[in-house]
Amino acid sequence: MTAFPVFVAAGEALTDMIVQDPQQQHWFSQVGGSTWNVARTMSRLDVPTAFAGAISRDVFGDALWQASEAARLDLRFLQRSDKSPLLAIVHRTDPPAYFFVGDDSADLQFDAAALPDGWRAHCKWAHFGGISLARQPLADKLVALAAQLKQEGVRVSYDPNFRLLMDQRYDATLRRMTELADVIKVSEEDLEGLFRTTDIEAAFATLRSWNPTATWLYTKGGAGASLHVGDQAWHLPAPPIVVVDTVGAGDASIAALAWSMMHRPQNRPIQHLQFAVAAGAAACLAAGASPPSLAQIEALLP
Repeated sequence: MTAFPVFVAAGEALTDMIVQDPQQQHWFSQVGGSTWNVARTMSRLDVPTAFAGAISRDVFGDALWQASEAARLDLRFLQRSDKSPLLAIVHRTDPPAYFFVGDDSADLQFDAAALPDGWRAHCKWAHFGGISLARQPLADKLVALAAQLKQEGVRVSYDPNFRLLMDQRYDATLRRMTELADVIKVSEEDLEGLFRTTDIEAAFATLRSWNPTATWLYTKGGAGASLHVGDQAWHLPAPPIVVVDTVGAGDASIAALAWSMMHRPQNRPIQHLQFAVAAGAAACLAAGASPPSLAQIEALLP
């Protein structure tokens, strides 16, 4: 029997359909999903990892299954459904504009009770976030799973990863997941979108007031990131690199922070932040969501 994963990311795996021409006649498909990307990054860092979610039984689901297998994710946690695939239609790339196609789709059929018996006793860290928490009935299943794992002593991380469907209906989920999580990643774009405000710092203060004891990774794109623990904060600029694209950078940074906290608990907060920032930058060195290796991250450490 294969050992159970110590890190589980639960949420959405989807297919990005990205427009390739101004006439919108040519499209490029790419496997993705923020929680799935976090799982792939953790696996790339040689941690026994699973992505817990549901995908379709068609060509799109097959591509996600094969990519999950290639990423060495524990496939016992990946469920298949006869429902349609979840698609993100990226109909403009600069600035990005997109919508989701997935009414009653496969991702919504995820069943936590159907995960392998005994896995929770081995899980040390669970990650949640992305649009899975804004899609019912999936969202309620994931919040319940997060609460159960937290009660059992599993560390929980959360990255809301704002998307347009996170309107006021998402507010209660945002607050509940913030209260549950031990580690929370949030970006300037997230804060502006989630709180529907341009007063970013006030939004961050409100969010932190819901869970003052959490560790907060606050990312600011090319301006770097900060780590907040209690009343203390550490700030770092982004490493000087030639950016290929920024897809998956945030997912790599939260995965790397979790890795650093799990594997180097003796490190100071600034060292955890250095590792997270370096991982985010390393993910920008290749096209698409490209989980960086430990060597690629360490090459960018100061």
